[in-house]
Amino acid sequence: MALYTHHLPSWKRDEVAEIRKYAKQYTLIGLVDMYGIPAQQVQQIRRNLRGKAVIKVTRNTLIRHALDEIGGETKGIAKYISGHSAMIFTNDNPFKLFKQLEKTKTKMAAKAGETAPEDIIVEKGPTSFKPGPIVGELQQAGIPAAIEAGKVKIRETKTIVKKGAVISAKIATVLIKLDIKPMDVGLALQVAFHDGSIYEPAVLSVDETQLLAQIQLAGQQVFNLSVNAAIPTKETMAPILTKAVREARGLAVEAAIYEKDVVDAIIGKAQRESQAIKTLVK
Repeated sequence: MALYTHHLPSWKRDEVAEIRKYAKQYTLIGLVDMYGIPAQQVQQIRRNLRGKAVIKVTRNTLIRHALDEIGGETKGIAKYISGHSAMIFTNDNPFKLFKQLEKTKTKMAAKAGETAPEDIIVEKGPTSFKPGPIVGELQQAGIPAAIEAGKVKIRETKTIVKKGAVISAKIATVLIKLDIKPMDVGLALQVAFHDGSIYEPAVLSVDETQLLAQIQLAGQQVFNLSVNAAIPTKETMAPILTKAVREARGLAVEAAIYEKDVVDAIIGKAQRESQAIKTLVK
């Protein structure tokens, strides 16, 4: 059912109208998660994206209203609205946008109650701490610590929080003291709608180095298949002819077919074989 906006206050209708305006101006419509981003960093992100993308922060209900009025397949991104969603508009493709947004992320200290984005690992080795209560704090957080040469030392590398687990207050405090910043803070793309298709982050997170290596491997395999199966192309015609000449010459030598181009090779082969027989007889 359509969510009509005629009953909304004027400022809310203006918000919806602005979203619809951007949706007409740009080829990509997306949602980003703004949760936990300090206002100062948001302003810096806006400056970095100026001329490339527009971020529209408004209430989730108004985003739903706007998507409902835009209609069509675009409405499909409404189900991705969650938490502190904001809208983003750009003329770039989804992969380029995802890469740009990843660059906006910075490392920050963890807060109690947050979820670990990856395994949080504390490496073994000396610290800058002098003997004191810190030893007990580390041990209570599951970090094996001892005093060596007048300094606190972590005795072994330890994973203290698994990916997806909640970070406790005790561990968050210890991580701050160890200057470990496990949280990626920045615009996280929730979904992108472009050229009739919906793109989720899992699809857009591409390892370019690995992808290039796979393309190169595929190209080499296609090249080898073309040559070995004698499928002529512009790139493989010369290698196919070279391979054919080499195989024909080898066949002529093995079968002792006396042609002027292989007579010397046939005689040379006969001499080698006769010499091998003489060696065996001796």
